[in-house]
Amino acid sequence: MPFEADFAHAVNRTTDSLEPDLTALLGGAVQRGRSRRRRRSAGVIAGVGTCAAVAAAALAIPGTSVGTHLGGSDMEMVALAMPRSAISGDQMTAALQKTFPGGRFSQVTGQSNNPSDPRGGLVANGGLVLDDGQGAAFVGVSTVRLKLPLKDGDGLNCERTPARPAGDTCAMSELPSSAAIPGGAVVMFEQSAAKQPATADTARRWTVTVTVKSTGGQLQLVEWNSTGGGSGADTPKPTRVAPPLSEQQVVAALTGEVWAPILGAVA
Repeated sequence: MPFEADFAHAVNRTTDSLEPDLTALLGGAVQRGRSRRRRRSAGVIAGVGTCAAVAAAALAIPGTSVGTHLGGSDMEMVALAMPRSAISGDQMTAALQKTFPGGRFSQVTGQSNNPSDPRGGLVANGGLVLDDGQGAAFVGVSTVRLKLPLKDGDGLNCERTPARPAGDTCAMSELPSSAAIPGGAVVMFEQSAAKQPATADTARRWTVTVTVKSTGGQLQLVEWNSTGGGSGADTPKPTRVAPPLSEQQVVAALTGEVWAPILGAVA
């Protein structure tokens, strides 16, 4: 399934506090699950992908996020907190579609969180294939709440072990405090190739993670320039050069009115 890698990502995220074997869950579905948490210090890591599964696999895997990251033994686990209230998969996919107005959508899938039962999942996510006239692209989103005080971990620090492959990038910035983001937020921008060494026909993934410093609420949006996640030779070839939205547009969307109710519910 082309999207399993991303959904696995989300799965990892939920399991950050449970410690399951994500690899068995989806063979790399949503890779960060928000597994993405590329934790940089030593720790136990159930590494597989996360979010990708969100799309094609409409998997009901508890707590998953969208993106694709391979876990490693040198990652630090990030503590998750229970979300304030339930967020449905339908809410996630509806907000995701509003983020790309005018687009055509297919293979839409979502995953709810369950605040009343940690085993039901701490991460809500959604994914779909977008056709905006510039080439089909898989996009996925996940939301989770980190425990305070925030520590180095997924979406909070670009440092990682092992080092990122040549060509992959990561940058950090901060948003000032505002009515929408009390206390400000930490923003991580990542770009990764689906396989190494990357070539002209290697698909790429752009990930933007926004973490509200005062609440621990976190939103992560992943965009592919192909129709799905996956890894290596299993990743669909690029269908476009650039992602549907620029990094700045993604930040504006995740901190805008469309995602405000969801960010408020999780944090």
